[in-house]
Amino acid sequence: MRTPALAALLVAFAACGGDDATSNPAVDAANTVHAFVPTPTGTCPAIANGTVNFAPGGIAPRAVTLYVKDGAGPGPLVFYWHATGSSPSEVSVGLGATLNALVDAGAVVAVPAADPNAGQFPWYIVNQSTRQDDFLIADEVVGCLAAAGRIDTDRVHSMGMSAGALQTTGMTFLRSSYIASVATYSGGVPSIFTPPPLDPDNKSAALIFFGGASDNVFNVDFQDAAMRFYTMLTTDGHYAALCNHNMGHSIPRDAAPSVAQFFADNPYGAWPSPYAASGLPASFPSYCAR
Repeated sequence: MRTPALAALLVAFAACGGDDATSNPAVDAANTVHAFVPTPTGTCPAIANGTVNFAPGGIAPRAVTLYVKDGAGPGPLVFYWHATGSSPSEVSVGLGATLNALVDAGAVVAVPAADPNAGQFPWYIVNQSTRQDDFLIADEVVGCLAAAGRIDTDRVHSMGMSAGALQTTGMTFLRSSYIASVATYSGGVPSIFTPPPLDPDNKSAALIFFGGASDNVFNVDFQDAAMRFYTMLTTDGHYAALCNHNMGHSIPRDAAPSVAQFFADNPYGAWPSPYAASGLPASFPSYCAR
């Protein structure tokens, strides 16, 4: 059964589909800046539901699990990056029933597999590596899906848990040319990270979840990391909201419908965020700061 919040979410996502990627008049009125679209550097795979390989030039091919509805598009693209010790199947927890709802509404959900050579953690940036492989895979996914007419390039979003949330933070800073909005489950900016300056031309939006004072693993204080991320974004004029579910280092199972609604309401270039004046919708979890 669809909840009222989920029904509203499906309407919002459906509104951004159609043959014209800028077909939503409410968005077009404010959106005069459009996302950069990466050019594929390798041979694009056939776009199909399931696990396919993307092969950017210069790095090893990488498996990416795509959740896509045959014949749909262009719709939003949501990247999901998994936690340390986890796998791409984590998306079924991170998004729950909302995963199928997004795909049914025309979205593509892309879940990259980690490179086993990345190090202790699944993503290079979390190991404090300068290698860009994970970001190049993301570029290739965006470029290939855009070339196939499957995505609205002004609606590319990123989310993840723990190490995957830190990778999502990296996408916020290093792929601000096309990332519209993000959601992090126990992520942020740890004190050991010094991210590059934010792109002043893209005022992105972030929904930042953390688990309170006990959200601490691998000697990373994720409550502090979440607050640092929030402060960096809001100080620089971006929109961000904090959601303290107070359940430690875990995925908040009630968050996914609100994350999807947040993405639907915060496409690339539509600034200021609609939440800047009115606050978060009443349907969002009560532990999210309004």
